[in-house]
Amino acid sequence: MIELTPSAAKAMQRFIKGAENPVVGLRIFVSGGGCSGLQYGLRLEQEKGEDDFEFDISGCKLLVDPMSRPMLEGVTVDFIDSLTQTGFKFSNPNASASCACGQSFSA
Repeated sequence: MIELTPSAAKAMQRFIKGAENPVVGLRIFVSGGGCSGLQYGLRLEQEKGEDDFEFDISGCKLLVDPMSRPMLEGVTVDFIDSLTQTGFKFSNPNASASCACGQSFSA
């Protein structure tokens, strides 16, 4: 379903371990917005939703809601840390178009 590069998995584990409050996992979701119409989001969760899908990928517990799941099928998440960019970048084979930053797409 979702693939994490080693740098993304390491960054996610660091964020989960460094959370102020205990968390059950990291939510990956899709919402309206961004320069291409839809945008990716990440959020630490203290509770798992009743209808959430749960994935343990590369030692990270990921939570995905039912509406986001089809749009995240086959997504690869990377973590970039360079002079010009720092953050998560999403590569989605289902997107018909995406922006250069890798944070938004259209279906």
